[in-house]
Parts: sequence; structure tokens; C-alpha cells
Amino acid sequence: MDRFQEMKVLLAVTEAESFAGGAKLLGISPPSVTRAVAALEARLGTLLLARNTRSLRLTEAGQRYVEDCRRILLELEEAEELAAGGSVRPRGRLTVTAPVMFGELFLIPRITQYLDSYPDVEINALLVDRVVNMMEEGIDVAVRIGSLPEGDHQALQVGQIRPVVCAAPAFLDRVGRPQHPHEVRDAPIAMSSASGLLSHWQFVGADGVFGFTPTPRLTVSSNQAAIGAARLGWGYTRVLSYQVAAAVARGELELVLEAFEPPALPVHIIHQGGRQVSAKVRTFVDHCATSFRADPALRAAGAPSTP
Repeated sequence: MDRFQEMKVLLAVTEAESFAGGAKLLGISPPSVTRAVAALEARLGTLLLARNTRSLRLTEAGQRYVEDCRRILLELEEAEELAAGGSVRPRGRLTVTAPVMFGELFLIPRITQYLDSYPDVEINALLVDRVVNMMEEGIDVAVRIGSLPEGDHQALQVGQIRPVVCAAPAFLDRVGRPQHPHEVRDAPIAMSSASGLLSHWQFVGADGVFGFTPTPRLTVSSNQAAIGAARLGWGYTRVLSYQVAAAVARGELELVLEAFEPPALPVHIIHQGGRQVSAKVRTFVDHCATSFRADPALRAAGAPSTP
């Protein structure tokens, strides 16, 4: 049995969660499946499937190998389609990641639109407020906010956002609208611990960059909770502009100290480089990039659409 067939057997067993089920999916005998997996493990020198009389599961090495098998077999199918002169249709599993609130507000709506257009693709969305190692965690596409480190990833800028200070209009009517950042230093502040980008409040004035690290009276574990406290009229919060764009447009929150805002932060879509980009990655990136660039919430004040 050749290597590609061994990969197909392993994927079938993994999908069916049994040797007999994998054999049924492939239309071959269960002993053939058992021998194929055993031969694959012997050749690799590692256990891919941990099994007992009642269950079967992938080992850590097996999980990594199965993901590689899916990618390799999909690339093989696409190469054959191209060689035959046909168009490559997006299909397979796509894993994407983004910050939690960005994912909830902007990425999930685009994902559902994409899935409606490409029924042969399934998507796993990892929404976390940390920088994910794309290679180690098997990520195909990531949305990143802020400057990018050097790496072998393909990056496409799709927007700009900025840190903003905001509060409810009723609160500002009561305490007055600050004219300088120092006026909010000792004011009631709600802060999220979810984003390191906002723990130090940096501003830009006539004399250059300055700032302070506030001591909030209310610390919460999510940006949405900090925004909720500000909407209730309790005090100020500092978040990223896209996170409150809808609330500002509805008049529930008001931006202050805009004259002191630091430079905008870029928003990028990145995907792994170094090999031919699959149809699912290419079409998903194109779909999101077009939509993000047209969204005014992802455009810094006064900035044109991202080219």
C-alpha cells in the first residue's frame, strides 16, 4: 500500500473512530485497515492511535500527523484538478483565529457568509486574546492587530483602528468632558485585563508621547464587560475603536480626548507562506479582506479605505 493510501486509511479510521468503520468508509476489509495503520506506525516509528477494547483515540503525534495528511491530500487533489485543466473548488477544514471581540463582531459574520458560498468547507474559529503560534496550533488564517514581527507569513493589511477613551454621554454631562488626559487619571475607570495593548494609556501631545498606567477601580476579564460598565454611566474605559463603533454610532458612548490619540494600529490578515496557497485559504482571505476594507469601523478617523 502506497503512502497516500496509508494516509487515506488513517483519516478514514479517525473519522469513523474505529477500524471497522474506517474499512466501511473505504470499502475494504477491516484486516486490511488494521495492517495499513500498523505498517504506517512501524515506518514512522511512533504510535498514532491509542486503542483498547472499547475506544480509539489519536495520540499527540497522531493529531499532528492527521492534520498534515489532510493538507497533503487536499493539495494533491488540487494539483490534479489544475493539471487536468479544471478549476479548483475550495474544500476541507479551515482553521482561523482572531481576538475574541474582533471575532465575535467582525469575523463570525464573514465566516457564515463564506460557508453559505462554499458548502464543501468547514471552519474551526479559535477566538482568543493571545498571539497564537500558527505553525504549532495548525492555524491557516489569522487576524492580527498591531505591528507584525518578522516571519514567513503572508500579510495583507485590511484596516486601521485606534485606542480610544470613552464614556456615556450622561456621565460626561455630570462630570464634564475632559480637555487633557491627566483629567481622567483619578476618575472612575473600568479596565479589561484581556488586552495588553490597553494596560498603559499612551497619548500624543504637543510635546510628544506621554502616558500613564491607570489604577482602575473596576477590573474585569473581558472588553465587553468594561464597555458595559461605561455604557451604564459608571466611568471611563479605554478600548479599541472597532469595539465601540456601534455604541458610539447609537449615542450610547461618546469618545473623548480624540486630539491626544496615538497613531492608529494596523489590522492584518495573515496566512502561512512557503507553499502554494490552497483554494480555501485564498478564497477566505479574499472574502474577508474585501469586506473588512469596506467597513468604516475598521478605518481610523480621516483615513481612506485600505488599498
